[in-house]
Amino acid sequence: MKISYDEKYDTMYIKLIDEPVECRTLQLSEDVALNIGPNEKLVGIEILDAKQVIGHGKVPSVVLDNLKQAVA
Repeated sequence: MKISYDEKYDTMYIKLIDEPVECRTLQLSEDVALNIGPNEKLVGIEILDAKQVIGHGKVPSVVLDNLKQAVA
């Protein structure tokens, strides 16, 4: 999983699948869209105006809770 934030455009993208796949977009609201891949698998989440939508007016913070670090 990869979480990217673009400060210039105030957008956040949460990429759940690393491999490139063809997706369709399901618009949940004006600011939130889901990218759905084959077999209805969630590939990613796009959030526009991220400071307001999930950051309460600030750059959103990310907290990883109860995840064990993968060994490479």
